[in-house]
Amino acid sequence: MQIIVEQVLNALQMGVLLFLIASGLSLVFGLMHVVNLAHGALYMVGAYFGITIARGLGNFYLAVLLAPLLTAILGVLLERTLLARTYGRGMYPQVLLTLGLVFAFDELVRIIWGAPIQTLPLPPGLAGTVALAGASVPVYRVLVVVIGAVVITALLLGFGRTRLGAMVRAGVDDREMAAALGIDVTRLFSGVFAVGAALAGLAGVLSVPIFNAFPGMGSEILISALVVVVAGGMGSLAGALIASLLIGAATVVGQIYAAEFSTAVIYLVLVAVLLVRPQGLMGIAR
Repeated sequence: MQIIVEQVLNALQMGVLLFLIASGLSLVFGLMHVVNLAHGALYMVGAYFGITIARGLGNFYLAVLLAPLLTAILGVLLERTLLARTYGRGMYPQVLLTLGLVFAFDELVRIIWGAPIQTLPLPPGLAGTVALAGASVPVYRVLVVVIGAVVITALLLGFGRTRLGAMVRAGVDDREMAAALGIDVTRLFSGVFAVGAALAGLAGVLSVPIFNAFPGMGSEILISALVVVVAGGMGSLAGALIASLLIGAATVVGQIYAAEFSTAVIYLVLVAVLLVRPQGLMGIAR
C-alpha cells in the first residue's frame, strides 16, 4: 500500500506541476495565438525568484506568493516591449524572438545566480510526513497537489463561468468586434499573458524543493508542456488538465518499469492521443 500511495501521489504532483506550466502556455498559445517558446524560461526565472526571496527574507511561504507575482510582471514587460511587435506578422518572428529569449535567460541566470544546482530547504512544517490512506507520505508533495487543485478550480471557473472569461473568448473569436463593443483587447490579452507567466512562476518555485534549480531547467520542462498542450487541445484548460494527469502518470510508470525509456513514454502517449483525436483530447476540429 505504501508504494502504491507514494506513486499515485508522485503522479498527481507531476501532473499538477505540468498543468501549471502547460495551462499558461495553452492560454497564450491557444487563445492568443502567440508562440512563446520562452514560457519555460519564465518557469526557470520563477524558481530563481523564489530562491532569492526565500533566502533573503527567510520565509518560504512569501516566496511562493511573491515569485509568481514578479514573474507575471516580467512576462507583461516582455509581452508589451517585445512580443507585441510581432503580432500580425505570423509565427516565425515569434519563434525566433522567444527562442532567442531562452538563450538570453539561460545566460542571465548563470551570470546572476551561478551555474551550480541550487535548492531550497523546506520549513519545519512542510519537511515531515503525514498519514494518507494507510501510508506515510511527504507533507510538501500533498501541499503541491492541494495548491494545484485550488489553481485548477480557479482557472476553470474563471475562464469558463465569469464575464472576464467571456470577454477573453470574445476577443479571441473576433478581436475587432470585441473592441467595437468597448473591450480593451490589448489590455485583456496582456492580462492573459500575465496569468500564464504567473502560473509558470508558481510551478517554478514549487518545483525547487523537489527537482532543484539550474540554468536550462526551463528548456527541459518546455518539451513536456508542449506535449501536454498538443495532446489536450489548443486553448483548452480542461484538455490540458486531462493531458497533464496522463503525462504525469505515464512519466511515473515509465520511471518505475523502464527508467531508461521514461522520456519516450511521454511521446507514446502523445502519438496514441493524436491517432484517436488529431485535434487533441478537448480540442475543436477545424
